[in-house]
Amino acid sequence: NRDYAALNLSGDNYLQWALDTKISLRSKGLGDTITKDNNENDKNRYRAISFIRHHLIEGLRDQYMTIENPLELWNALQHRYDHQKTVLLPKARDDWKNLRFLDFKSVDEYNSALFKTVSMLRLCGEEVTEEELLEKTYTTFHASNMILQQQYRVKGFATYTDLISCLLLAEVNNELLIKNSEAIPVGTAALLEAH
Repeated sequence: NRDYAALNLSGDNYLQWALDTKISLRSKGLGDTITKDNNENDKNRYRAISFIRHHLIEGLRDQYMTIENPLELWNALQHRYDHQKTVLLPKARDDWKNLRFLDFKSVDEYNSALFKTVSMLRLCGEEVTEEELLEKTYTTFHASNMILQQQYRVKGFATYTDLISCLLLAEVNNELLIKNSEAIPVGTAALLEAH
């Protein structure tokens, strides 16, 4: 059993794999084994190399079979696959550029797509600020919602999380209003309570 997906031969999952591996090694007290000029003992080095090799696809494991130092293996894999940043970054930037709030049916769908794109940008070394997240959301409202967009701007949200929480709440309340109006048509009197 693996803790996360193994690094595949093409390396298209390298960035996620490298992050997962660093986190896992640190959680096991083995994070220093992949840092330069470390003084780790052999026991920890072998535990780390075993863990890293366990999270490589079989073909990769075979190619690096003779490496017994986790730092050497880490550097070899980094040298081989770190170019993934330059391959994935243009697509992530394009996804960011074309991401629009108005293209999604729900706030949750937009939020999910936004964080997927932002995570990829951050894995590639790009920084995305709170201001950029807020501005991306405000400027991609549907044209018919410009007044709503201005109202949200006036509220002065400091974080994207605050804005999205407010949008989620507004979405839920709006759905409730729509369901209520469908259940009881406008202009009809409320039903009297039966005793």
